[in-house]
Amino acid sequence: MTACSRRCATSWPVSDDSSDGPVWYLYLVETAAGALYTGISTDVTRRFAEHCGGKRGARALRGKGPLTLVHQQAVGSHTEALRLEREIKRMAAPAKRAWLARRGGAQ
Repeated sequence: MTACSRRCATSWPVSDDSSDGPVWYLYLVETAAGALYTGISTDVTRRFAEHCGGKRGARALRGKGPLTLVHQQAVGSHTEALRLEREIKRMAAPAKRAWLARRGGAQ
């Protein structure tokens, strides 16, 4: 079983307005080799546990542990989360690290 750690203990604001649907989060996971994986979810804790467990986690992260959750942020709607995820996934690795550093994440 893969050992996982959760370095990101920041509490992010969550909208109390449930009429617009669930709040979506953007998160970044770092592999043992230092690669960054970007994803979105309505429940980061559950999703990170799935990545660590291997069965329902992203195929790109299987066998890459231990995994570390280095950033999570409330984005809002699913559409907004998808846009930000796509923007970050298109960045080169140094640009992702710079983006993360500006937000107080892993260096």
